[in-house]
Amino acid sequence: MSACQPSWAPPVPIQPEPTEFIPKSGRSVKWYNCGPTVYDASHMGHARNYVTQDVLRRIMTDYFGYDVQFVMNITILMIKIEIIKRARQNHLLEKLRTDTTSLDVNLISHNELAAGLPENERLSSTETDQELDEKCTQIADLVQVNKEWRQECLERDERFDMNFTSANRTLLALRNAENSLKAGVTSQEEAHKLIDGSQDILILFLDEQYKSTVTDPSLSRTLASHWESLFSEDMRRLHVRDPDTLTRVTEYMPEIITFVDKILNNGYAYESEGSVYTKAFDDAPSHDYAKLEPWSKGKRYDGIAEASTLTKFTRRSASDFALWKASKPGEPSWESPWGAGRPGWHIECSVMASAVLGENMDIHSGGIDLAFPHHDNEMAQSEAYHDCPTWVNYFVHTGHLHIEGLKMSKSLKNFITIDEILQKYTARQIRLTFLTQLWNAKVDFSESLMSGEVRNLETTLNAQNNGVTSDGYHHYEDLEKELVAKYTFRAALCDSFNTPEALDVLRDLVSRTNTYINSRGKAVNLGVVQNIARWVGKMLRMFGLGEGESSEIGWGQEGNAEGGVVNREEILMPYLRTLSTFRDGVRRLAIDKGDSALKDILALCDKLRDEELIPLGVALDDQEGGKALVKLAPPSDLLKARDEKRAIALAKQAKKEAAKEAEQLKRLERLTKGKLDPREMFRPPNVKEGVYGSYDESGVPLTDGEGKEISKSARKKLLKEREAQAKLHEEYLKTLAVLASPRCLRLRRDKAAASESFPVVVKLCGVWFLVCRRDCESDGAGVELDLPGGGRDWDIEPAMLSWKTEH
Repeated sequence: MSACQPSWAPPVPIQPEPTEFIPKSGRSVKWYNCGPTVYDASHMGHARNYVTQDVLRRIMTDYFGYDVQFVMNITILMIKIEIIKRARQNHLLEKLRTDTTSLDVNLISHNELAAGLPENERLSSTETDQELDEKCTQIADLVQVNKEWRQECLERDERFDMNFTSANRTLLALRNAENSLKAGVTSQEEAHKLIDGSQDILILFLDEQYKSTVTDPSLSRTLASHWESLFSEDMRRLHVRDPDTLTRVTEYMPEIITFVDKILNNGYAYESEGSVYTKAFDDAPSHDYAKLEPWSKGKRYDGIAEASTLTKFTRRSASDFALWKASKPGEPSWESPWGAGRPGWHIECSVMASAVLGENMDIHSGGIDLAFPHHDNEMAQSEAYHDCPTWVNYFVHTGHLHIEGLKMSKSLKNFITIDEILQKYTARQIRLTFLTQLWNAKVDFSESLMSGEVRNLETTLNAQNNGVTSDGYHHYEDLEKELVAKYTFRAALCDSFNTPEALDVLRDLVSRTNTYINSRGKAVNLGVVQNIARWVGKMLRMFGLGEGESSEIGWGQEGNAEGGVVNREEILMPYLRTLSTFRDGVRRLAIDKGDSALKDILALCDKLRDEELIPLGVALDDQEGGKALVKLAPPSDLLKARDEKRAIALAKQAKKEAAKEAEQLKRLERLTKGKLDPREMFRPPNVKEGVYGSYDESGVPLTDGEGKEISKSARKKLLKEREAQAKLHEEYLKTLAVLASPRCLRLRRDKAAASESFPVVVKLCGVWFLVCRRDCESDGAGVELDLPGGGRDWDIEPAMLSWKTEH
């Protein structure tokens, strides 16, 4: 009987993984991401969505190894009312600027501030200038001090803050213009100042009066193209990877018309007055409508693009939505079988995604606000076109972004542009902010979040222990076995991309590894430490927090705006020059072999830490055992911390010096007072002539100037004063004895004072001395001076208080 292998039992996982993601075609993933509607500067809401999508995409490709085909659209077609309106308003405002040659204050309305105000507090154009000023001042005071009143206004109209700011700015521009008119200044420059200062309100007036005169669709295309370019630049600055395929709806107009026509032929749409609408799926056995938010089905909401048609209903059901819209005057249009019109809000994504990815995709992503109606309508029309039950297998909706607790909104103008935020924080810090939150959760962006959790996380991941050495043994024991985190890291990412937990794993691993290195000394396993460092660096770069080779330790290289890497020489040379200068200084001191070489080397080390490395963003934190902890931080933060520390030290030193000087002056005052012999203190000229008549042998008065005996209480007081003076005089005589006893007096001053240039002119006890450098010891602090004998009449001058006698 021939030998055979034993049966094999598949391993059982320690912990079952969550619901498995199943692509339709093996490891290939088709992914469509709804891109931006570009008509203004990119803001933090864009950063939240596209940085987060980039993180998920990187995890799928760089960690899990999927072959992802990532498609994103840019809405540059003017099917969005906000783009059409913005382009038209910009054109009208610029035309006004061009046509206006002199100052005119009659273009502005004051009524915009009325939104949100109680009826009795609203402004009226019939009010006088003084009444308007007084009411605006009153409202401004209420906004600042009365939170309840302001909240009531916001509840009436959520744009109250925006309207108030615009109206206040406009009123200020009007007042400045009126002052210019009174002064006879009516130049075009002054007129443009008024237009620029009041443009938020002025464009509403202009648009209402002249919008029907603007019919050129190229205005909208030019505006969108401009902002698309800036959006792409902002994404590169945030290190967001470019999509594999970028689609623009203007390039797919024939496909859109064909797509709509097929939905009509399949029986899922109808034409009405030049527009085409979907037909409800209520009776369709193989289709469902509003799969993502069925509770929203029937709501009359087709987005901003349909706002212009609310006054005229041409649809059959509230659940029906537009596939093709008949254009109005001033709106762009394309010829179609149903007449001149433009695509509906939702059709562009369905057409472009189908054209690139086919009749089915694995992942569709976008912001949570797109779930209904946009994504629900996309699915409905796409499944009607392909006549299939499922167009998208998985949806990924990123959570909202709030700013300091409030939902960010362009209409409220409380958004932060990406350019503004990158002037305050790095792309890495912004990405870390989103990584610390679940991808589908609401993010509350605040100063406390950035200065607290994000900064602490970056500091922890920056910490590196230098100079790790080993004693040559393997040291793979219990401590080393505990430094394993790859499974928990993978489990976190498998759990619906739980990046906060994954970051906690990395942070904990870095902290435990540093603790391990510090506790093991030379009994450290270098292989374990190096593998951990490289793996952590690889995971950081996988999240998009740095670029470079997979084997690098740390963040890796910083990617530039064009997607390349920064010049290594440009980055390294400042550090290398600093290191070379420090080395040269140490070598010079070692070669000179001076008596103070050790102290001077330590001074060089302090200079390197406090002066040379801080401007480069490197902080050295001296630890016990002679090692230093290296930290990377913005140079401005390090300089600020260093200067604050120096200021505290200087303040303490100044306080100490002031106390020392006060004590010395007090002593000088005491010695000066002690010059007076107590036997003479009650005699003229120390007292007025005739105050006292007779004295005892110690100089204490017995009688006054008229011969009357001094009373017991008065004599008791005089005796007490004489006793105090006797003590001062005795102290004075002892001091003179010390100064007068040697013929050669040795003086010394503080080392800090020894830095004065020579010669130094000093005065001691009424005698001036010229002290030259050669008279002093090598450190410039000690000196011997020949003094005349006697010395009972010498004065001790404050100028010599920095010098002390040595006996």
